[in-house]
Amino acid sequence: MRRGALLMMVSALAFSGMTVFVKLAGQRIPSQELVVARAAISLGLTGWMLSHAGVSPWGQQKGWLWLRGLLGFGGLSCVYAAVTRLPLAEATVLQFLHPPITAVLAGLFLGERLSPRIGGVMALSLIGLLLVTKPGWLFAETVTTLSPIGVTAAIGGAVFSAAAYVVVRRLAQAGEHPLVIVFYFPLVTLPAALPTLGTDFVWPRGLEWLWLLGIGVTTQIGQVCLTRGLAVLPAADGTTLSYLQVVFATLWGALVFGESPDALAVLGGSLVIGSALWLARSPPRTGQ
Repeated sequence: MRRGALLMMVSALAFSGMTVFVKLAGQRIPSQELVVARAAISLGLTGWMLSHAGVSPWGQQKGWLWLRGLLGFGGLSCVYAAVTRLPLAEATVLQFLHPPITAVLAGLFLGERLSPRIGGVMALSLIGLLLVTKPGWLFAETVTTLSPIGVTAAIGGAVFSAAAYVVVRRLAQAGEHPLVIVFYFPLVTLPAALPTLGTDFVWPRGLEWLWLLGIGVTTQIGQVCLTRGLAVLPAADGTTLSYLQVVFATLWGALVFGESPDALAVLGGSLVIGSALWLARSPPRTGQ
């Protein structure tokens, strides 16, 4: 149990570090170029891990695997666009809107029973979303609102992540190897992202090469630790520890970028994370 908790904490730290590298590199490099770089590094690392493990990368449920890759591409594009436009803490909090969305999608497509508390969770998440984003139509003009494009991207990232998570669960139930599932993410993302670069390609320079490498390495560390941590921890405990990413992101935002969420953002973030924790602590849902 202690080893699993440590792995989940390292995973949260690694994923928060990834957002720091994305924000640093994204000051000059377009977010879709960061998606391409991340996919290329992840494809190489995961391919090496599959080869080392003696596992064929192609899998059996190819249709579902390709769908997982497409959803991952959409989610990654949205998350990176959000991180480059929003403060780290707010971008990370909005990404954690995915638990109730995942629960609803799992009920619709995997036949999992929808807990009565999901309605309450979604209501609290919506209130938290409004407090974090502070839309101009609801708050006074004196309140600083977040970038509408960044907020839309963050919410889109949560939806794509939720859908991808449901597909991953479907693939795991079918017996696909975890590394194969991970492999299809960059395998689909890399060719899908290349056309989105358009004419905006910016050649990295100086420390930007280090930021790009950091994006790939921290993401891979986060994924490996997350997979291994969830293998030895109860799902509720593992999910709870993953929310440390919000704490780390807030600290990074303050230390590296001088960002400080206001009182409304803190309250809204607490509602989003608290409702997700409430859902995570619910009894396991089984099929009808």
